[in-house]
Amino acid sequence: MTSVREEGKDRIIFATKEDHATPSNAELVEEDPNDPYEERGLILPNGEINWNCPCLGGMASGPCGSEFKDAFSCFHYSKEEVKGSECLEQFRAMQECIQRYPELYPQEDDKVSEEKSSETEQASQNSAPAETSEENSTSAPVQDSDPIQPNTESSVEGS
Repeated sequence: MTSVREEGKDRIIFATKEDHATPSNAELVEEDPNDPYEERGLILPNGEINWNCPCLGGMASGPCGSEFKDAFSCFHYSKEEVKGSECLEQFRAMQECIQRYPELYPQEDDKVSEEKSSETEQASQNSAPAETSEENSTSAPVQDSDPIQPNTESSVEGS
């Protein structure tokens, strides 16, 4: 016989072998295809934009959310031969807003320059002249080491 116990907000149900021997009589609730809160991709079945879609990466919220929605809506509903060509003002407003919040919306140029800067720094550290000695010249192959931490694998004998 099944027993049920309530613990705070939780409901614990213990089922017996007999409970599992009979087929389930649970009824599945039909999903509402027009539920705007259900994740269904970018465009809902009714043709509207799903602002809750994770594919938008949160752009629909935040300080430039309304500008993003205006620009994206204009583009989505555009009937022009060159889709979105009438939306330049909305995209310009969105871009200006994004530029006011560089900490929230890093620019591609910023990312590229940061990557190049770190690559250049890494390359200069890797190309620094290495000290050689007779003891180290016959040691195991050289491995990359953390530039901050000393390399402890190749110790000099007799030190």
